Amino acid sequence: MRVGGPAGLPPHYRLLRGLAQIVLDIFYRRIEVVGSERLPARGPLIVAANHQNALVDPLLLIAAIPRRLVPLAKAPLFRLPVIGALARWAGAIPVERPQDAPGQPIDNEAMFAQAVARLRQDEAILIFPEGVSQPDPKLMPLRTGAARLLLQAAAATGGPVTLVPVGLVYHEPGAFRLGRAWVLIGEPVPTADCVLLHAREPEAAARQLTERLAQALRARIVQAEDRDTLRLLAILEAMGRAEAPGSAEDAAARTAWMQRTLRAYRTLRPLAPARVARFREEVERHAKDLELAGLTGLEPAGPATARAARRHALREGASLLLGLPLAAWGIASHALPYQATRLAVGALRPAPDVEATSKILAGLLFYPLAWIAEGWVARRLGGGWLLALFLVALLPAGFFALSWRERMRRLSRETRGVLAFLA
Repeated sequence: MRVGGPAGLPPHYRLLRGLAQIVLDIFYRRIEVVGSERLPARGPLIVAANHQNALVDPLLLIAAIPRRLVPLAKAPLFRLPVIGALARWAGAIPVERPQDAPGQPIDNEAMFAQAVARLRQDEAILIFPEGVSQPDPKLMPLRTGAARLLLQAAAATGGPVTLVPVGLVYHEPGAFRLGRAWVLIGEPVPTADCVLLHAREPEAAARQLTERLAQALRARIVQAEDRDTLRLLAILEAMGRAEAPGSAEDAAARTAWMQRTLRAYRTLRPLAPARVARFREEVERHAKDLELAGLTGLEPAGPATARAARRHALREGASLLLGLPLAAWGIASHALPYQATRLAVGALRPAPDVEATSKILAGLLFYPLAWIAEGWVARRLGGGWLLALFLVALLPAGFFALSWRERMRRLSRETRGVLAFLA
């Protein structure tokens, strides 16, 4: 992810944003941000996004959006040790929800007052208007909180408050180094008529603006029945691009293609159910073949001829062989926290929408602990010089090992492709 930021960000937020970018760049294979130019550089702003990936969603937006964001977060998060500290670090505002305190009266007047005050200071509020994270790639019914916040802030400031919809689209969101994330920033939602209506009919204005926001968010995401359908759709899209060299590859164009294809799928399914079912079965078989070959179906096409593929494989193989010692050290020094993270997440069995969050939080716990233990062993075995060498090589070796393993997987896939071509 390559996203710049304004020089006016506070130091603590700049640090948080940098850490979020590093963690997400390590976890996800690719992150694309489209439409940053649609964000106003200053002035009161509400960023409203869909919510499918628990705490990864706000981290992704903090990393991707150049302005400082003040998240609205459910109150129970502030009582958790690590997550609560991160929420306070980000300057988040707690929100009380009925499901968090069954039978208790809910009063969010203080939350609205804080959020309006931040907007009056020309800050940017981050809100997930669905009010809950859920794993399926579809938009849940929106709560009216985002609309009511904007309308109250506009009345308090006497000026416009910009409302920007952001669609978050994930492919394999919980898979380390296989997942992809798209951040699709839309045009600001028109609000002037709703602000005028709010003076006479506040509830009607909130409902109207909420529905308008829902339409804007639906236009930025791919609403599939489930994640499996979205995965098959992404494979079809990649196949189409492979057959049409020079076609658009940015996330916005690919999202638009998948939206059109889904509309056709939903239209044709009741008209020709047997043919549509057969076509889906063929795509599923193709996806299974890709999985058996160690492919995802989303990779760019490899070398076009067997000779070019052999040259490429030999060149990559030589590079991998020369880098083996440093990669081996990086893999060995990170094997313990990697396995501890894997076992811990496996034992927890998190829901699909918190899988990535669980892996990231477990990694943030186990990796530093393992590094401290390994540093202690290095100090005991070789004194200060070995400890210094361990610390200096720790992160570079880890990043090199990560790159080396990815290139090794790619070489393996391409070699299988050569053998299949020759056969």
